[in-house]
Amino acid sequence: MSNFNDFVDLIYSIRDKKLLEDFLIGLTTDKERKELPVRVEIVKRLIAGEPQQKIAKDLGVGIATVTRGSKELSQGKFKVLGERS
Repeated sequence: MSNFNDFVDLIYSIRDKKLLEDFLIGLTTDKERKELPVRVEIVKRLIAGEPQQKIAKDLGVGIATVTRGSKELSQGKFKVLGERS
C-alpha cells in the first residue's frame, strides 16, 4: 500500500464490521479513536447550521478544528453525512 487511494480501497474491501473494527483499532491510538467521532459530530452540527463557536464550546475542541471541518464541508466533502441528515 503506497498511497491514500490504496488505503481507501482496503477499507472499502472490508465488509465485515468486526474485521473493520479490529483493523481500525490496530491502526489508531486511543486518542485518535476518541477524536474521529468528535470530528464527525462537528460536521453533522455544521450541516445542521449550528454556529462554529457553539460547536467548539459544546464539544471542547478548538475553533480551528471546527473551522477546518467547515472548510472541507464548503469544498463539497462529507456528502455521506448530508445524505444521512
